Amino acid sequence: MKKLATALIAAGLVLSASACTAPTKLSTTETCDRVKAVVSNPATSAGKTGLNRLANQIRPIHAVASDDLKPALGSIIEYTDEAAKETPDADKLAAMQSAYADASTAFQKFCS
Repeated sequence: MKKLATALIAAGLVLSASACTAPTKLSTTETCDRVKAVVSNPATSAGKTGLNRLANQIRPIHAVASDDLKPALGSIIEYTDEAAKETPDADKLAAMQSAYADASTAFQKFCS
């Protein structure tokens, strides 16, 4: 009887813990609100350190972002990661520039 009770309690704890960690998908409006909060922070615009902060604050949003904005967030993260490097690859940044511009257009479309 003790073994059965212990097994049931353990199973219940595992289920409740997995329910707490399951990511939920944000709506487009919620994604916009979170990104706007990050972008409005003045610390995310100061040089390479600001780019690192911006990318690191957007990563968790990207994980649960709406389908409309997920590609745009991915482009922003890739671009800021490259631009924040000690010696960014100019050719790679130039190639990423159009995707970064498209991301900006997507935010204007969905978050205005």
